[in-house]
Amino acid sequence: MSGPESFSFTVGTRLDGRHGRSGVIATPHGPIATPAFIPVGTKATVKAVLPETMRELGAQALLANAYHLYLQPGADIVDEAGGLGAFMNWPGPTFTDSGGFQVMSLGVGFKKVLAMEAVDVRSDDVIAPGKERLATVDDDGVTFRSHLDGSVHRFTPEVSMNIQHQLGADIMFAFDELTTLLNTRAYQEQSVQRTHEWAQRCIDEHERLTAARTHRPYQALFAVVQGAQYEDLRRKACRGLESIRGNAGTGFDGYGIGGALEKHNLGAIVGWCCDELPEDKPRHMLGISEPEDIFTAIENGADTFDCVNPSRVARNAAIYVDTGRFNINTSRFRRDFTPIDENCDCYTCANYTRAYLHHLFKAKEMLAATLCTIHNERFTIRLVDRIRESIEGGYFDEHKAQTLGRWRSKKGAGHEVDR
Repeated sequence: MSGPESFSFTVGTRLDGRHGRSGVIATPHGPIATPAFIPVGTKATVKAVLPETMRELGAQALLANAYHLYLQPGADIVDEAGGLGAFMNWPGPTFTDSGGFQVMSLGVGFKKVLAMEAVDVRSDDVIAPGKERLATVDDDGVTFRSHLDGSVHRFTPEVSMNIQHQLGADIMFAFDELTTLLNTRAYQEQSVQRTHEWAQRCIDEHERLTAARTHRPYQALFAVVQGAQYEDLRRKACRGLESIRGNAGTGFDGYGIGGALEKHNLGAIVGWCCDELPEDKPRHMLGISEPEDIFTAIENGADTFDCVNPSRVARNAAIYVDTGRFNINTSRFRRDFTPIDENCDCYTCANYTRAYLHHLFKAKEMLAATLCTIHNERFTIRLVDRIRESIEGGYFDEHKAQTLGRWRSKKGAGHEVDR
């Protein structure tokens, strides 16, 4: 239906002296103006929100997870439905991650993250307290037991590529090995090499499947950069991935920046990678959504990024506003008949009060998750849209200072929650 020429990236306005830029990613299902936040619909749904609503909120693309869709309902069923977008009634571009994060994080007993702060202890046998190991990695791939029913499965680079081709996303990621800040330097070195070798196998299988599946639109493949917080490993990983070519001479369509890092090193790590990665390829930052992190990642060269956090915290009554984050289920909102944010243009803020949302959470009504997710996703999408406008308008630095000044001010309701 379409070939590699249906995917492209065009650089727009650059930030002076920095890697940050605006641009446009063209995909078979439409363009993505960058920088862009890609909301996460893990199981082919952003939890509690209709796909049609996500479009109304301004989402340009959605990301789903290969691990979860492989286990349920099965990639073959999504393929039979016409691919991820058709299956979930989403007309725009889609992303899928490789499943590597979930295989390893769930496999060692962590549901959300592994470790995002450096610790003194170093261990290559990371496991959550009181949990049983469900995944083991070797040079060929990962063997794991399903967190759903305990059944045994095997992911290799080739398996991940087959699953993602069946899912049919416009942009997919090469299978990589996830490490944590607990791992030793020696293991990080080993992991970078293993991820490089897996990336070669991914692109070879990607070429084969692309040639065999000409009845489907072209799918772009992004490599994933590992290397934790080591500058030399990050730069080595980038140079190595950029040099990879498939049997037919194909290179990667873009690059993902993943792996373990500390928040205060985010900008440096993204910058190291963008020093090495080609200018004409898009760069995706995996798993960030807090305003400070968004500005830092964009300024240092990230074009797109995804995170479950806006929807996840919404289901736990945490709300984003310009002055920070607060919990709507605390007692002081019981009689507050104002919107979450009078300056927000989302459906929730136009129609419902803080008192009503407080009531929904206290009553354990499902609508609470829907209305708060709508607001948090709109907050994050609009935040990034305005950053893009500031880059193109030449006032990024002023906009950053004003926005983060308000976010950190804690003058409004945002003083209640530790961020």
